[in-house]
Amino acid sequence: MSGPGNLGPDAALAAAVVGALQAAPAVAALVAQRVHADPPRNPTYPCVIVSRQESRPFGPDDVAASGGLEHLLTLTCASRFGGPEEARAVTAAVRAALHNAGPAVAGRRLVTLRVTYADVFRAADRELSLGVLRVRAVTEAI
Repeated sequence: MSGPGNLGPDAALAAAVVGALQAAPAVAALVAQRVHADPPRNPTYPCVIVSRQESRPFGPDDVAASGGLEHLLTLTCASRFGGPEEARAVTAAVRAALHNAGPAVAGRRLVTLRVTYADVFRAADRELSLGVLRVRAVTEAI
């Protein structure tokens, strides 16, 4: 079993993002501690979930060979408020908390963290409103 210091690069970045969001006062005011690296079976709304994550080697061959990674994360902000207002507020708070942030990533050096895209919309069931953010990060092995 891996401890927190033995996380792989993707799990370490997801944990750092979740921790940063849980520590951000504006995010906590809206979703409390309901920020999840893995989607819960029956989520309590509103919440934020790391819904997709991918990574690939990054940089010149010598940097990529030494562990440089580009990570692309999709965060989903979900609300059952009855309209998009709450999803918009959560999405804005998440964007403000993460864009150019520098959370500590276990076993990695965070080079950059940027929010590159955000969208808010009603889900097909018309009860759920969703905010989707895409986050790009670059990390290097320590």
